[in-house]
Amino acid sequence: MTLPELRAHLSSLATPERAESSQRFFKTGPGQYGEGDVFIGITVPVLRAAAKQARDLSLQDLRPLLKSKIHEERLVALLILDSQYAKSKDPKIVDFYLNNTDCINNWDLVDGSAPYILGAHLLTHDPKILYTLVKSKNLWERRIAIISTLAFIRAGQFEHTLALSEALLTDTHDLMHKAVGWMLREVGKRDQATLEKFLRAHATHMPRTALRYAIERFPEPLRQQYLKRTV
Repeated sequence: MTLPELRAHLSSLATPERAESSQRFFKTGPGQYGEGDVFIGITVPVLRAAAKQARDLSLQDLRPLLKSKIHEERLVALLILDSQYAKSKDPKIVDFYLNNTDCINNWDLVDGSAPYILGAHLLTHDPKILYTLVKSKNLWERRIAIISTLAFIRAGQFEHTLALSEALLTDTHDLMHKAVGWMLREVGKRDQATLEKFLRAHATHMPRTALRYAIERFPEPLRQQYLKRTV
């Protein structure tokens, strides 16, 4: 499938009712985190099927997709990049990803790509870029940093998740609190003792949303102790 064919295919799949719902769900109103984002109304499973048909598009072809004002076009570009990186491990894909972080500008775009491109790459490369991104003024670059560590967590490596989580404890955005809590919960699913060690040091001053996400799978009595900050 060529780029024009893919775009025409996506246009044919547009659903105005779903688009309107997505506009609300992804907070596209004035002053909201997704302000100005444009949806045409296509489900993720349908986008995945389209991405599979267009998986051989070049980076040159993917650039206008990733630069598109249409959310679903950006998402399908990232789904194609996921597939291409998994198959080739080509560092050019990672460079392309990092050079276009301004287009990876909603939580689903970050969460569906960061672990599979940047995170997967950094398992065998210097992860210092994460410590640069986590200091970014851009919300989505900070989210890319912490969500990328899901690849490390799945490999049984928790160091970077814990270090970045600590760095983000003073972040003021709710989406970052949720991201940190989610990654800490993933650590805890694999090693509860490691998570509890982190929480004993930080639970009293970490954002409540991050704490609630992190302890979601704890037994209820222990969860209540953390919520009451009595551990």
